[in-house]
Amino acid sequence: MFISASHKNDLMIVTVEGRLDSLTSSELETWVDKNLVSPEHDVVMDFSRLDYISSAGLRVMLNISKLINKSSHKFSMCCVQDHVREVFEISGFDSFIPIHTSVGDSIE
Repeated sequence: MFISASHKNDLMIVTVEGRLDSLTSSELETWVDKNLVSPEHDVVMDFSRLDYISSAGLRVMLNISKLINKSSHKFSMCCVQDHVREVFEISGFDSFIPIHTSVGDSIE
């Protein structure tokens, strides 16, 4: 898994590539602990290159959502591939984490 971050206006865009599963979820947790403990901007996760998410990945996403929602900032996802989006929809995560079609939609 590869994680990168960039900023656009008052938005932090976190791109996750590869698989988010029991083997890689700790990598994202560690990254979050170092970079998102006190978010200074709204955060959007760009999942255009995320190939797979398991229940371990969903747990990390839930924790990220809770962390960011404690602050005055917003959290969303964008560019989610259909098969990954289906996991979010089946699990009900799309009811509390907005999913946008593009980074531009996330900004608006």
